[in-house]
This record gives sequence, structure tokens and C-alpha cells, in this order.
Amino acid sequence: RAYSLYLEGERRKDDQITELRDPLERTSQKNMNLPRLEAELRREYIMQSLDGFGLYIYGVVLKESRGAKRAKVSQAGSSNLEGHTAYEILVESILSYPYNWSAWLDLGELCVNNPSIDTPVEELLAPISEHWMYHFFCVHVFVENKSNENAIAIIEKLANGNQQQAMDDGESGFFVQSAYLQSQLAMAYYDVRDYDSAHEHFLGLSEREPYRLDHMDAFSNVLYVKDQKVALSHLAHRSITVDKYRPETCIIVGNYYSSKGRHEKAVQYFQRALKLDRSYLSAWTLLGHEYIEMKNTAAAIEAYRRAVDISDREYRAWYGLGQTYEIMNMLLHALFYFRKAAALHPHDARMWCAIGGCLLGLDRRSEAEKSYERAVSLGDGEGIATRKLAELYREDGDEEKAAKCFLRHLELRYQSQLPGSISTSMADSSPEAFEMVVANVRVDEPEAEALLYLAYYYRDNMEYDQAVLCATRLEDYPGPEKEQGKSLLRDVRSRMDQRAGRRRGRSRSPAIPSSMRLRSRDLSLSSRSSAGGKVESSFEFSP
Repeated sequence: RAYSLYLEGERRKDDQITELRDPLERTSQKNMNLPRLEAELRREYIMQSLDGFGLYIYGVVLKESRGAKRAKVSQAGSSNLEGHTAYEILVESILSYPYNWSAWLDLGELCVNNPSIDTPVEELLAPISEHWMYHFFCVHVFVENKSNENAIAIIEKLANGNQQQAMDDGESGFFVQSAYLQSQLAMAYYDVRDYDSAHEHFLGLSEREPYRLDHMDAFSNVLYVKDQKVALSHLAHRSITVDKYRPETCIIVGNYYSSKGRHEKAVQYFQRALKLDRSYLSAWTLLGHEYIEMKNTAAAIEAYRRAVDISDREYRAWYGLGQTYEIMNMLLHALFYFRKAAALHPHDARMWCAIGGCLLGLDRRSEAEKSYERAVSLGDGEGIATRKLAELYREDGDEEKAAKCFLRHLELRYQSQLPGSISTSMADSSPEAFEMVVANVRVDEPEAEALLYLAYYYRDNMEYDQAVLCATRLEDYPGPEKEQGKSLLRDVRSRMDQRAGRRRGRSRSPAIPSSMRLRSRDLSLSSRSSAGGKVESSFEFSP
């Protein structure tokens, strides 16, 4: 009965939110049955008549009404007394029945939204800290908090067990076949933008469970980013066959149409997903992306705001808001939203590149340089920050730093061409590595600019072989840099010939004894002077 009342109140709240347009009014809507349920369940709790599932409903009601705050319990003839918090009740429910995954999920939501309760929750759960459900809970919280390295470590331990014991027994871990752990592992790799590893785990998951739709929307995002349109088409057809009325299916089909450039059709499917689930974060964020593609900034802002209303930890929506305001040239607003996204996802180089771009537009040059430097330290796989830093250093006259940044940009672009590559500095480690990067990188406009600058830099520093290599790559580029590269190449080869000629001249000249050099100098001086001070002879000794 209590759970039915709770669900009925949630349905009414969703209906009211759908009819409202003002974001403040939408966020102020509450489940009208919560006060009644809280009073009834508190009485039952005091009478100790709630089992594990009753405690779970009581914890959910406290979570929705008060969050992690402690409830006030008023008694007749006495002052207000402090009651229990939602996380304490949920922990009691879990200790009573550890296999209620819904209770774990609600407790995880409280921990993610309020990190200050992590320590007390850990202490309360100490009696079952060795239970496998507790480890599943830790994986979930780490993934939600973007602590993906910790999540991956726990998953591998659960799947492989104790490594030494596994080697001795010849067996794998108890959960080696767990589809949930494999999906969480794929999501962790997806969050750190390791799309190759994420694709591998999602593909294995879909082959093992071909009728699975959970997390397949994230798989479609991976296929979209990797530009695998055929695989995305197959996934969309299979999902429609399994269940065309699932939100995940609508997201997958929407991603397919977006990859084909049919943005209106993609919007239609994302809206259909939201009709099936109004609180679907991914649908709101992707809807905002499509509106950006359609140049409908007002609708994009509305979609992104709906996403952050549902969860203020959705960094993609904050980033989308920043992009939208940047398009509208409202740089202060864009900077605010980019910083919100960077605070939630500080290890993503794209966030710091976006912040640097806004700061540069606001003429805050030194702060922009620091943002770009941080992006470079975080990887910057797309090479945006390295190129921007190189341009800033070039304008400042710091040729050495500019050359290093342009060279690093070429490295990153070359490594992005390699499957499963990792961003590491390699071009300055050896001449062979430098030659491999410069000779094989795909040359577009940014790379042509970098090659031309490096060619001039190496020429001025008399490193002619490197200058020739950089200038030669511009011969096949159809742009103004091609003619500049040819002119530079002729200049460098001329200098190389002159240097080679001087070396040959020195190698052919015999050594002159020191005594002969002294006599020749005396003879030259005496023959040039006369009593009248006029030069009588221009003779100089030469071998």
C-alpha cells in the first residue's frame, strides 16, 4: 500500500511537470503523498513493525522529501527531536535484506549527491563489507562519481578473483560471466573515452546476450563516435525487433538518423524516448545536441536545462549549455557552464580547451594559456590545445616552446590515425621517430601550418635535414603553404650546398707550418709599407 501511494504521487508530479515551462516551477514540484507516507511509516518504524522492504520504502520517502538531511520528529509536550536520515534507514533495510538492489541504488544516489556521507555509510555497512553485493555497490558508486580507475580495479578483482589463488587453482573469479559487471566495465571505459576498449566489451556483451537493451544506448554512442554506421544500423534494426517501445531503442535509432545527417528524424526519436521516460538524461542531452546541429539554440538550451534539472551531475549537459552560449557569443555565460562541466569531469581535456577558448575571447590571455597547458597535460588527443598554445607562444616570440607545441600537435594527429594508440611523446625521442611522425601524419590545414613553422624553425637553427623533411611534406598540400614550402626548400638546399662547399674547401687546404705563417705575415706587412707610407706591393704569401 505505501509503495502504491508513493508511485501514484510520482505519476501526478510527472504530469504537473510536463505542463510547466518555467524551470523553477518544475523543480519545485513535489510528491503530494510524501508527508502522509512519512508520518505513517515513522509510526510503524517506532513500533518496529517494518521489515526490510518496509524500511526500504521509508528510506525512499525520506530521500525524496529531505535528501540526506536528518528529519525532525515532534512529540507532544516536548521540543523537536532529531529523527533518522534517509541513508541510515536504507542501510538498515540493506542489512536486513542485502539482495534488494533497489535499496543499494537509492543509497548510491545519496552518496553521489552528497559525498560527505560516504564515511558514515561505509562505517554502517562494515558488517557486510565482504559481501559481493557491497562490491557491486562500490562499482556503481565509482562509475557514477567518474572514479573509473577504481571501478575497473574492483571489476577485474570480482571477475578474476585473487590472482595468486586463480593461478594455483586454475580457475577464474566467481563473477567472470557477469553481464552486469561487463556492462559496467564498458561504461567505465566509455567515460574515460577509451572507445576501443568500450567497443570491445559492448560487442562481447551484445554477442553473449543478443536480446539485451540495457546500456545499448551507450554502445550506440560509441559506434556513432567511431563512425561505424553499418554496425549502428544493425544495432538499430535488432533493437527494434527486440522492443521498439523501450527508451534505449529510441536512442539507438535516433543516433542512427543523426549519423546519416537526418537531424529532424533523430529529434523525433529522442522525443519519443522522453515520452516513454521523462527522466531519461541521455535523451535530453542528445536532443540538445541535435538542436545545436539544427541551429535552434533556444530549443537546445531548454533541452540541456531539463537534463541538469534531473541531475546536476550531468557534465555533458553543462558542456552543451556552454557550447550553446559560445555560439551566441555570450562568453561569460559560456565560461560559467564550461567551468561547471570541468568541475564534474576535471580529467577531460575538452573541458579545459573550451575554457581556454572563452578566456581567450575575453582577452584573458595568461589564464587561457594555463587552461590550454592543463589540457595538454591531460592528453588532448584531438590536438586543439597544443595548436592553440603554439599560436600563443609564437605571438609571444617564444620560438622554442612554439616549436615543441607544433611538434606535439603532429604527434597527436599521427597517433589518432593509429588504432588503439596512446598519447605519448615520441617525435623528440629519436630522429627515426621524428621522421616517422612527419612522414606519415595526414596533412590538413592545422598540420600544414605546423609543418611550415617547424621548417622555418629548423632552418634558422641550422638543422637542415629536419627542415627539408618538414618542407617536403608540404609539396603535396593544395594550399598557400605549398609555395612557401617550395621556396623554403630551395633556400635550405642552397644553404646545405654552401656548407658542404666550405667543408670541402677546408678539407683540401694543406696545413701551414707556424713558422711559415709568421714569415708570411711579416713579409706581407713589410712589402705593403714604404718610406712615403704608400703601398708598393700587394704581394702576400699563399701556399
